[in-house]
Parts: sequence; C-alpha cells; structure tokens
Amino acid sequence: MDDPLSLVFLVAAATLRTATPLILCAMGGLFSERSGIIDVGLEGKMLMAAFFAAAVAATTHSAWWGVAAAIAAAEVLALLHGLACITYRGNQVVSGVALNIIAAGLTVVWGTAWFARGGQTPALEEGERLLPLFFPRAGDNILVYLALLSVPLTWWIVARTRFGLRLRAVGEMPLAVDSAGISVPWLRYRAVLLCGLFAGLAGAYIAIAQNAGFSRDMTAGQGFIALAAVIFGKWRPFPAFGACLMFGLLDAVAIRLQGVRVPAIGEVPVQLIQSLPYLLTMFLLAGFIGRAVAPKAIGIPYEKEH
Repeated sequence: MDDPLSLVFLVAAATLRTATPLILCAMGGLFSERSGIIDVGLEGKMLMAAFFAAAVAATTHSAWWGVAAAIAAAEVLALLHGLACITYRGNQVVSGVALNIIAAGLTVVWGTAWFARGGQTPALEEGERLLPLFFPRAGDNILVYLALLSVPLTWWIVARTRFGLRLRAVGEMPLAVDSAGISVPWLRYRAVLLCGLFAGLAGAYIAIAQNAGFSRDMTAGQGFIALAAVIFGKWRPFPAFGACLMFGLLDAVAIRLQGVRVPAIGEVPVQLIQSLPYLLTMFLLAGFIGRAVAPKAIGIPYEKEH
C-alpha cells in the first residue's frame, strides 16, 4: 500500500494526466471564442484527431507521424467550421454540432474499413506511443509539459501581443477592427486554426499517450468539459486552467474511489463515480454561465458593410 506522500504524488500525477487534454482543448477553444466564434465542435476535433493519431501511428509505427496526422485532421475540421461560420456566416452552434456528428460517424466507418476491428485501431506498441520522459509512474510525456506551457503562452499571446489585442477587439467590436483596415475574417480564421492545433494535440494525447489506440467515442465528452472550463474561467487562460485541474482532480479521485468501501455507505457505485465530472460540468454551467460575460460579438456572424 502506498504511503500518504506517495498517494498525494500519484493523485497529483493522475490529476495532471487526466487534465492535459482538457487544458490543451480549452486553450484552443479560448482563441476561437475570444475571436467571436463559438466552438461547440471541440469534441469532434478531438475525436477525429484521436482516430488519425492512432491510425497513422499504427500504420507508420511512429508516434510523431501520429501527432502530425492528428493536427492535420483537426485543422481540416477547423477549416470546415471557419468556412461555415466565417465565410458563409452560418449558425456557429449548428456548425459545431455538425462537426461532432461527422467525427463520431466517420471515425467508426473509417476505422472499420481500415482495420476491420469494429471502429477500433490495433493496440499500439511502445514505439508507436508517447512514453513518459522522467517519471514512469506519473506518465509525464511531452504533451503534458506542452499543456502546462500552453497556459502562460496563451495568456501572453492574448494579453501582450498585437495579434492578441486584435483578437480581443474582433470578439468585442468587429466593426471597429474592420474600420481600422484589419481583415475580420482573416483574424477569425487564424483563431479557428489555432483552436484546431490545440484540439489536435489533445486528441493525439488521448489516443497515443493516455491510451494505446483508438476506440469508438473515446473522447467521452471531454471537448464539452473543456468548453465548460473556458466559460467557467470567463474566457481567461489561468482561470480556465484551474477549472481543467478541478475536473482532472475529480476524475483522478473518482478512479481511486472505485472499489473502495465508505463507512455507513458501503461500496460507492462505479456509475456514480464515473458521472462525477459530468455532474460538475452541469453544476458549474448552471451556477456560473449567467455571471460569465462572454465577448460581445460571440456567435454573431460579421458581414462587411458596403
């Protein structure tokens, strides 16, 4: 049995492991939403990225080719979302939901056609996965450190760079940005592509670092949880990061509680434990979404005045 110090270390490591895809996805969603584009399709981008990461890694026997394929797949969906919402000024929520449906269906169809395993990929071997760097028990692969780095990097880009200033402005007053001679569509496309980059890394992490292959619907709503973290964090990187850690901690504790008997209660039902992160998502959204002030132009298609 682990001593208390080891237990704290293991829970902290598990928290960071489970929070990593949420952190990456939330930072990506923050770029998109701060530009005025609602991104309900984070889940679909992660799922498609996870499939291509595992499929390409299994085919090429290279984890890095899997990561590249994951980013490319997420970027394709990001471009589709941008085309629907920015170029053709469609409903952003409907476009995001459509991406989720497309990803859920195509990953199963392609997985069955490619590997004939009911939508799953073969189990990945050691060279086809991203392995721990320093602490094997902690699972600290390179994407975990990249997720931690992404938080201050996102803050610096959004708060301290010219691109970040324009990004915030286009999410609040796109007409003023356009009047200054800056292209609103191009700014929003760049934000959506940045979102695709982070969502691709998150999907790759789930498939070839956290797990050893792809299985149907393996993201299990993590894209929606990441979006909830962005909203709870009021579209700011560090509060959103804190929300992701909270979800990760709950997930880590839930894993440790499976099979544990609680005095006067007995063994906690596994179904209740597994539902805790989703119950927390509903609680946070119900309690805080009314108080969170979104960018003023979010969800509103911009049409250039003539």
